[in-house]
Amino acid sequence: MTTYLLDVNVLLALCDPMHIHHEIAHRWFTVKGQPAWATCPITENGFVRIASHPNYPNRPGDVPAVLLILRQFCVMAGHHFWSEDLSIRELLQPNLLIPHSQITNVFLLGLAVGSRMPKSW
Repeated sequence: MTTYLLDVNVLLALCDPMHIHHEIAHRWFTVKGQPAWATCPITENGFVRIASHPNYPNRPGDVPAVLLILRQFCVMAGHHFWSEDLSIRELLQPNLLIPHSQITNVFLLGLAVGSRMPKSW
């Protein structure tokens, strides 16, 4: 069974009923994601940071309020927590040309595939 690592954008769409992609995210989650889905420290931290930011359009509240939403969401069936036993120092090889804007995505990909990243792309 495939386990889906939800990124910050998907977490926001699922947990924010006013999010532009809320409905489509819920349809996907109901059909594909709900049986086995995961969060990790980076995605949880990013969700709390963005959803609690005073400029977030549909801000549900401060950090404690957003943490409560995240906790309630993560007790749903199918949730797995993937701890990060992966180091960016070991994941990225000096010969890889990865733009700074993709560092987090590459890290999450490495976490999702169990840190079996290729030595070159």
